[in-house]
Amino acid sequence: MKEFPQYDRYRHDAAVLAEVGRRVEPQVNPLLVRMPHDLAAAAVAAWERSEDDEISEENHEESRVRHQAGALALIGLAVSERGVTEGNEVLVTLNITEIAAALSAALEAR
Repeated sequence: MKEFPQYDRYRHDAAVLAEVGRRVEPQVNPLLVRMPHDLAAAAVAAWERSEDDEISEENHEESRVRHQAGALALIGLAVSERGVTEGNEVLVTLNITEIAAALSAALEAR
């Protein structure tokens, strides 16, 4: 498969983006968030689910939703380890990558 020259630029841009992330990460603190109990329970269920299926070649959509499911499972891990129920909500401290994954999924779903 022939690769187009712009992908060299994209790889460079991706490396610069990663460096921006390395510099910004120490400046970003975890954040205490509230979520409805049913969403917290769904996240925990995603964490507790066993995924033994073999992954074959994926298209972009399949890869995207698999990564989003993984991000939800990591939020479920956070909820199961340190979530606190308060009424119909769960309070949990999430790191910026977990928050960013949820926000990105919300923006893509619009």
